[in-house]
Formats: sequence, C-alpha cells, structure tokens
Amino acid sequence: MTLTRMEMDRKLDEHFGFEKHDDVDGVLATLAPDVEHDVVGWPPGPARGRAGARPFYEALFADLSESRVECLRRLYGDGFVVDESFWRGKAPGRPFGLEGRGRALEFRLLHVVEFAESGDIRRENVWVDLAAIIQQLPQT
Repeated sequence: MTLTRMEMDRKLDEHFGFEKHDDVDGVLATLAPDVEHDVVGWPPGPARGRAGARPFYEALFADLSESRVECLRRLYGDGFVVDESFWRGKAPGRPFGLEGRGRALEFRLLHVVEFAESGDIRRENVWVDLAAIIQQLPQT
C-alpha cells in the first residue's frame, strides 16, 4: 500500500510539530522502530532505531530554540517525500559544534523522508546549509 500525499504530509507535519515544541518523545513516536536517521554532517553519523536517533534530538533541542520552519516545496514519490524548508530561530547552545550565544539564526534544510507501510518514517535524511550557519555564527 502506497501512502497518499495527504498521508505523507500529515505524518511529516506531525513530526515537525513535535520538533517545534522540543518534544523528543513525540518526534521519536513518528519514526519506525528500526528507522535509519541520517543528518549529514552530524559527527556520530547515521543512527539506527529510535534509541539511536534520540541523542540527535536531545542535542538539537538544547542547541536551537524558538524554531519556526517554513516549507518552501515538497516533491513526492512512491512512499517518499523531499521537503525543502527554511528554518528560523535562535542558537542558545552549540549547533553543529559552533557557539550560538543566543544569536538569531536562519538556514535552509532539505529532508528526504521514506515511509513504512504503517505510515511511520522509516528513513530520514537531513541536509542543512552549514555554510549559512557558519557565516551567521562566527567564532570570534
């Protein structure tokens, strides 16, 4: 069974909603138990399973705050969606190893998300515009 665009949108919007509220358990509940979670550039590399993805979300929610995500476009395929978004907020922690010092931050991100037949996210691949982040968080 292939998910419809509406079903994929609903799950992805639910996932992003939990991210907006820094709800680690909520985010993890949108993932398949055996999820492949890959944030390109994340030092530990890709993770497997909900427990493997947890450290990324705990760090993310400590490093970034006041999250606002604007979806720019979504492209759909059989059981997957590519989501291009623009993130805005603040960096109170150390996002991607850079001192945020509470500064405003904005960057583009790209999600490639594959879904299990259950509707859960079975693979999440995330690309961030690290060059934009580095420019906005100079380490002087």
